[in-house]
Amino acid sequence: MEEANSKELATAEMLAQYAYCPRRMYLMFLDGRWDSNFYTEHGLAVHRRTDAQQDTLPTPATNPPEGEPEPTTARSVLLADETLGLIAKPDIIEAEGMVATPVEIKRGTIPNTPTHTYEPECVQLMAQALLLRAHGFTCNQAMVYYAESRRRVIVPLDTPLEVRTRDILRLVKETILNRTEQLPPPLQDSPKCNGCSLAGICLPDETNFSNNEASIAPENHSAKAPDNYCDSFSSSQPTAQMETEQDDETIPDVRRLFPARSDALPLYVQTQGARIGKSGETLNIEKGDQKLGVFPLKDVSQVVICGNVFISPQCTNMLCSAGIPIVHLSMGHWFYGITYGSGEANAYDRAAQFRIAADKGKSLEYARQFVVAKARNQRTMLRRNAMALPDQVLYEMQRLILKAENVSSAEELLGIEGNIARLYFQHFGKMLKSEELKPDFQPEKRNRRPPQDPLNALLSFGYALLVKEVTVAIMAEGLDPWWGLYHRPRHGKPALALDLMEEFRPLVVDSAVITLLNNDQVDANGFVCSCAGCAMSDATRKKLIAAFEQRLDQLVTHPVFNYRCSWRAIIRLQCKLLAKSLRGDIKDYMGMTTR
Repeated sequence: MEEANSKELATAEMLAQYAYCPRRMYLMFLDGRWDSNFYTEHGLAVHRRTDAQQDTLPTPATNPPEGEPEPTTARSVLLADETLGLIAKPDIIEAEGMVATPVEIKRGTIPNTPTHTYEPECVQLMAQALLLRAHGFTCNQAMVYYAESRRRVIVPLDTPLEVRTRDILRLVKETILNRTEQLPPPLQDSPKCNGCSLAGICLPDETNFSNNEASIAPENHSAKAPDNYCDSFSSSQPTAQMETEQDDETIPDVRRLFPARSDALPLYVQTQGARIGKSGETLNIEKGDQKLGVFPLKDVSQVVICGNVFISPQCTNMLCSAGIPIVHLSMGHWFYGITYGSGEANAYDRAAQFRIAADKGKSLEYARQFVVAKARNQRTMLRRNAMALPDQVLYEMQRLILKAENVSSAEELLGIEGNIARLYFQHFGKMLKSEELKPDFQPEKRNRRPPQDPLNALLSFGYALLVKEVTVAIMAEGLDPWWGLYHRPRHGKPALALDLMEEFRPLVVDSAVITLLNNDQVDANGFVCSCAGCAMSDATRKKLIAAFEQRLDQLVTHPVFNYRCSWRAIIRLQCKLLAKSLRGDIKDYMGMTTR
């Protein structure tokens, strides 16, 4: 294995990325992570002409004819040298006789720096020059062409730049050879992070903050609810503040370097007998001769198929290539699975996941976070929204939460979780404003498979939607959704998704269901109940999907990082933090709670 690694060549792009940020280089080339943004897309557009052509390296004219040698221009020439352990593909090589000049094309304008260039592109050009010299050329200067300025800047290939480039080459080769699971630390409050396309993967500020503030008490890490949080689904009756809220001014600023919410949204197809096809970069949904909808691919984050819906192989190929998952639900809306492209298959993250899952002590630490976060959120839901709630219920839930934080086995934790859930669902109906709803939507306990009453039918479907949302987020991080830390792995059961969704059950699904009921959007007439169970009508199901998606899209202030983003973004952020914690990039994983 070491022998094979020692022969692996570093690329000039690796050197440039390392000069920009060692962590970015590691994520791109060792973890295989990538995300595009405006700057990277603009850069691809600028390189379109150069990338479409691949020339061969001109031969150095050792004995040129009399007069001036004929200049030669070559594009996208692949250069490699095993002695250097380096490979590169310069955008342009301009050769005259024995002299060659590499030219790099960069988007943007000439920077306002003393050299009118940046270090990464100078290092990249120096690496290309070393390869040209190894192929017999004299190379003493290079050039950067800035597309928006439409001008070239000369880069002197002097000794200090060569020393710096060779030093970075050595560090990159050591990184490739060692291939440790530990990522380089993120930059500290660097302006480089603002335009970095990997900022949402790297999470530099969140990682630094988590490692510096790991000792903050978990009960202070709770989300600030949106301004209309209570009014949207709770009684206007005031409730006592039983916890002291943390002063926002004590929370340091953390930059949100990813979008607050995504422009692309899930596409639900639940018309039985419908067909999903493609036309170019567009999804077409039809049933017989009737066209049900046309959706540009760029606006779709996932395709959710409910029941008997056909999707063409061409459409499946396009979605897999674009990294858009296809989620399969039964007609009864049980979560069956996901069709996904190659996506992320991060061996280091998965190895860490399996290693911790096999360690009972460490896996219990994560299980406590999942369960305690869910229990705190359930208690907060009752405290904020339940009418005529006995104080003893809140005190008992708090006692059980404190007990859960110190359990010594998963079995004991499971028993405490069940007792807290029993108290929660016994008083769930007190969060409903309408007395007319309570007889039909106030069960004594949670039931499922199949649900026996309208409220449990709503919750079961909502939890199935949440499972698929968390599973998609976990797969996007390269973790294995089927191998859990708290829920026991079982064939066909996304155990890790069930783990992570615990803390979001009250915050997303229960909240959406209560909003739906308190806004009089559904009633008992939207259900069909029998001795075999309770099922929703199509209209009720569509309303719940709309309420669920609206809840995921709602902006809230993150409890720890103090920036605003949607609940969907927070779910994905928690998956990223879980992966970083498993890998050891951050010290501790902390469950998501609201206050």
